[in-house]
Amino acid sequence: MFSWFTIIDYAGTFAFALSGATVAMRRELDLFGVLVVSFAAATAGGIARDVLIGATPPVALANGHYLLIASAAGIFTFIRADLVEKLSNPVQVFDSVGLGLFAVAGTAKALAAGLTPTSAVLLGILSGIGGGIARDVLTARVPVVLKSDLYASAALVGGAVVAIANVLALPRAPAMFAGAALCFVLRYMAIRYGWHLPVARATSNDPPD
Repeated sequence: MFSWFTIIDYAGTFAFALSGATVAMRRELDLFGVLVVSFAAATAGGIARDVLIGATPPVALANGHYLLIASAAGIFTFIRADLVEKLSNPVQVFDSVGLGLFAVAGTAKALAAGLTPTSAVLLGILSGIGGGIARDVLTARVPVVLKSDLYASAALVGGAVVAIANVLALPRAPAMFAGAALCFVLRYMAIRYGWHLPVARATSNDPPD
């Protein structure tokens, strides 16, 4: 399980780092700024998860591979932003991939730490959305999780697959891949077809800013 967990965690790190670097490039940050946003997007969720379950120092800080992966994604995007931008809405694509991978990896790590399935799913959601929040805050955007179509909800579904498989004593690696794939599909379909939760509307009684 550890080897599969590591592969999924590294893949999620790279995907979120690409999304962070892409947003930073669109904000016209310098190379250092791109690398900072890339690393924050790739590791913030995992760091928060590890601190909450007492796995300190967080693996993203103790293991240099995460910095290397995030930096490689940031440098690649900085050099070949034109290639990355050829993808259809690259931020949403990379963000959706990272969301699914981190949601299942976070849930699996929380379960391994002895948390209940419900608590593990909640930490899986935090792992999935934390990087996107850090990226958006650093680049002065409203965090996607607060306004986007089925973002945290998709992470919940992906983490739930892993938690249910754990309760039923099913193999964890296939459950993680299935959960990540389901999360990605839900997120992609929400983007494509505009699925979303009810959205708050401003009223005439709202106080002025």
